[in-house]
Amino acid sequence: MSADDVDDVSEMGPVDYLVLEFPGDRMTGEGLSRLLDLVDRHIIRVLDLAFLRKEADGTVTVLEIADLDGDGELDLAVFGGASSGLLDEGDLREAAAALRPNSSAGVVVYENLWAAPLATALRRNGARVVAGGRIPPEDLLASLEAAEAAAS
Repeated sequence: MSADDVDDVSEMGPVDYLVLEFPGDRMTGEGLSRLLDLVDRHIIRVLDLAFLRKEADGTVTVLEIADLDGDGELDLAVFGGASSGLLDEGDLREAAAALRPNSSAGVVVYENLWAAPLATALRRNGARVVAGGRIPPEDLLASLEAAEAAAS
């Protein structure tokens, strides 16, 4: 994707990123069918996709899109051109800094297409996002358990 691929940024949905760490070389490609399903159903649009490997000594390598599960087929061929330019070397260094030694990671930047009509309508009325974030599942579970305990 390039700037030419976006008719009007004001029509885009929110853009998020995920850095998903895998211990060792255990990127099996198991979640790829779920990612493809989200793309096929126009829930998200993958803007950038990269893979990293951090060695025991801290050396980081950017991996080529490849056959992750070893079945002889390029699992990620559909994302071969997913490079909008949003994800740069500095972003990859920052993602790598969060990784433990002897791990691999996938970094994905994606547009939330499902939210584009809402975001567009709100922007047209002068609304703007002033804060946002993610609640990690562990924190959500802890909060729900605490609320349940308090209610008992």
